Amino acid sequence: MTSAFFLFLAAALDRLLGEPRRWHPLVGFGTLVSALERRVHPPHAAPRAPWRSKRLPDFARQALRVRGVAAITLLLIPPTLIAAWLARQPIVGPLSSVAFLYLALGARSLTQHARAVEQALADNNLELARQRVALIVSRNTAELDATAVTRATIESVLENGSDAVFAALFWFLVLGAPGAVLYRLANTLDAMWGYRNPRYQYFGWAAARFDDLMNFIPARLCALTYILLGNTQNGWRCWRAQAATWYSPNAGPVMAAGAGALGVQLGGNAHYHGQLKQRPQLGSTRVPEHADILRATDLVNRGLWLWVAVANAGALILGAWHA
Repeated sequence: MTSAFFLFLAAALDRLLGEPRRWHPLVGFGTLVSALERRVHPPHAAPRAPWRSKRLPDFARQALRVRGVAAITLLLIPPTLIAAWLARQPIVGPLSSVAFLYLALGARSLTQHARAVEQALADNNLELARQRVALIVSRNTAELDATAVTRATIESVLENGSDAVFAALFWFLVLGAPGAVLYRLANTLDAMWGYRNPRYQYFGWAAARFDDLMNFIPARLCALTYILLGNTQNGWRCWRAQAATWYSPNAGPVMAAGAGALGVQLGGNAHYHGQLKQRPQLGSTRVPEHADILRATDLVNRGLWLWVAVANAGALILGAWHA
């Protein structure tokens, strides 16, 4: 059994079962992360929280960065080593490899959340759509109109398609089960600590930078997947012209290529945690409609199975070549 076939099995499990509703390992990992954070970077007690100062001295900034490096090292290395050890076992190895990748994927969950928003919009239930999109985005949703809800949902589908699908597949193909585990946990740390705000700007620096590093190649492969399966010419044009204008070096290619491939306009200013964030516009000029949410989820899911097919075809060719 090869890693490529493991991809097929894990993708099939995700398609059939979705994410575990109870006892998901990432929930336990998140609890562990929060517990460690309370010990090494407490939110209260001003004397022990130098990040509260508006003029943080250089030594304090470096101390917080070092503390963040130590924290992610402590959180990432043991699970990765355990996954590597399990993957090498004669009987448990194949099963654990498939299980780890299945737990790292989130294609069905992403599709379900996005389509729930689309259904609410189709039923003209804007309040319900706002509540449902709030489950998958971090921006303020209470005052979004239908177009803004649609735009936020499509953006989440495209970006999480890269994070929760293609990057996990990439690292599994490169490093096997430990690669998928390392990536998914690093991405979780970035989601919890990778914010440019007074609390996490320095402590979360290592988590954000490590996630950027691990996503550099997968994000661009994801963008390539979007333009191959959508409007190729428009997607490529938007990627080249707009990706660099986005605030994230990895999300930029993904969002620009995805918006262009779908032929819709994304981006624009949005409120996050009570503050207006200036964001450029991406894609074309057409205002997205709720049906475009389904097109976005279809783009991600077709991309997933394209990767599975290409990986298995490549494995068969290599096997025949060495036979």
